[in-house]
Amino acid sequence: MKIIDCHAHMAVPHQLPAYKASILSHRGAHGRKAPPVSNEALEQAFNRVEMAPMGHLACLDQAGVDIQLLSPRPFQLMHSEEPKKLVHWYVEYANDIIAQECALYPKRFYGVAGLPQTGDSPITEALPELERCVKEFGFRGCLINPDPFENNGRMAPPMGDRYWYPLYEKLCELDVVGHIHSASSRAPEREPYSLHFINEETTAVYGLCKSTVLEDFPELKILVSHGGGAIPYQLGRFDATTVPRNGMSTSGVRFRDRLQKLYFDTVLYSRDAIELLVKVVGPSQCLYGAEMPGVGSSIDPETGETFDTIIPHINGLSFISDDERKAILGGNAARLFNIEA
Repeated sequence: MKIIDCHAHMAVPHQLPAYKASILSHRGAHGRKAPPVSNEALEQAFNRVEMAPMGHLACLDQAGVDIQLLSPRPFQLMHSEEPKKLVHWYVEYANDIIAQECALYPKRFYGVAGLPQTGDSPITEALPELERCVKEFGFRGCLINPDPFENNGRMAPPMGDRYWYPLYEKLCELDVVGHIHSASSRAPEREPYSLHFINEETTAVYGLCKSTVLEDFPELKILVSHGGGAIPYQLGRFDATTVPRNGMSTSGVRFRDRLQKLYFDTVLYSRDAIELLVKVVGPSQCLYGAEMPGVGSSIDPETGETFDTIIPHINGLSFISDDERKAILGGNAARLFNIEA
């Protein structure tokens, strides 16, 4: 069984940030004019030493990762930017580059699309890009931002709301994965984007598990970033609200039972956190993810390894079987994303 990192982000050629700066500066007045990116530029991006002690490809080789799912870097997606066409232009260009990266390294990388979500637009406006990426490029899923307002003071509907149903219908129709991953934050002093990720993913799981979405869409495949935020740690609190109390009835569906219909990555960067996640949701619902290279690629002074060196943490889980270990490291991702591994 190959090792599959279900949560990784694209290698960024210099043309992408330059393009973003350009369209932001003229606000679309000069048109989209996305520059071509050569394969040589992509190779340079994959080998550039940026967030880790070595380049992207070298990180994978050293860790023993065979396959990665690549998506745009979420904090760059600018979902709350105006005019909204800029969001569409940037996301589409990033997806085009990911498709080119996957074609350059076939069987090593598979695409996960960014969605051009904007806060006060119907989710249906983002669906043509999802369909394009799946049908034209063979992408295996998409990122879902629970807060396309990007923490600007306005609130998006909870993920159990009917607002999201067209997206869930499309994910089921295409048989691809919805990967919940928040994006930027416009309140960095109080809630920088890394913290906003965790808080929004917690809120997203709560919204799904306190609604009927998972019954309404039994084939829906949802993967939650960063171990589900705070939910596994606080499961007892939320589950307690779904059992009868003092003769009062509930919906009859336990929070913890709905939680078992979701999938979670292991982008947690500590053995204790990964152990807790696997114990709470079970090995069948966990997918190895390291987001390598990324936030966790700095050196842990206590181990001398990068924080995202987490395959040893999974190998060290004494309470799971060898088959369950293989499932976490690759089997679950292969099944969920329809990858031959």
